[in-house]
Amino acid sequence: MNIKAERSWLMLFFPNCTSMKTFSFLVTSAVLMLLLAAGYTSAYKPVILVHGVLSGPSSFKNLTRFIKKAHPGTEVTAIDLFNNEESTEPMWEQIDGFAKVIQEIMDKSPEGVHLLCYSQGGLICRGVLSKLPNHNVQNFIALSSPLAGQFGVTEMLHEIIPVSGRKLVYLLCYRQFAQMHISICNYWNDPLRRVKYLKFNNFLPLLNGEKAHGKMAEWKKNFLRIKKLVLIGGPDDDVITPWQSSQFGFYNNNETIIEMRKQMFYRKNTFGLKTLDTRGDLIMCTRSGVKHTEWHSNKKVFKKCIQKWFD
Repeated sequence: MNIKAERSWLMLFFPNCTSMKTFSFLVTSAVLMLLLAAGYTSAYKPVILVHGVLSGPSSFKNLTRFIKKAHPGTEVTAIDLFNNEESTEPMWEQIDGFAKVIQEIMDKSPEGVHLLCYSQGGLICRGVLSKLPNHNVQNFIALSSPLAGQFGVTEMLHEIIPVSGRKLVYLLCYRQFAQMHISICNYWNDPLRRVKYLKFNNFLPLLNGEKAHGKMAEWKKNFLRIKKLVLIGGPDDDVITPWQSSQFGFYNNNETIIEMRKQMFYRKNTFGLKTLDTRGDLIMCTRSGVKHTEWHSNKKVFKKCIQKWFD
């Protein structure tokens, strides 16, 4: 194409363009604008949400709105699986189901994803992160989750655990049938029945490395692929008992709270918690005045504890 033909072509698409130099400037500017726009819409990694017990993906409507407003263009997926009464299915079964869906999302997101898991969902996600060898989860946010176990039958849980008095729940939960059919029993941690907990609970002692097993090293390696672990909880949570379990604290046999760094699984670094803390990748956010069902719809919690980890 000769210079005269080039100018005719330029005048057709750029009537105010009078030279190749101007044309070059216009094209460069347009390309830069497109790149910036593409970068803007894809700068934020996809966010995966996992719900809690007796709940489902619809519980994340407010949180999804907060995320999309703060980070326009973010792809947010609230997984539609084991909803409502199905959320009481045994934990290992739920972990296998959620792992398949999360893996499919990660396969489409080679740049990595963020994972926010609420209440019981926090333990499900810990199981997923422990079992998936090549996950690309960047930041894992555990939102008011019974990470060190549960030792309280609140009103919300009565329909699942029909036992009056938490000191009697072990009679139900530490039986094979309950371990195979009731999710809460899988993380019921009775500090007064430590021997029974370790012997009969087939989930939490394995996940925490409190009971030795052949996959401890593998699970630890997988879990440590995350970049940040964010633990969110607070003293006015009316379900997680003790509330400090959301930050890996728990009762001793005198029902005195032992904070995370004095827990044996931390000191022995059984699943990588101490490693994350040592490398500066363990963050705690404590908020008072928030009830259990409010964590994922409280805008202040989002701004103070969650938003920056999705940047």
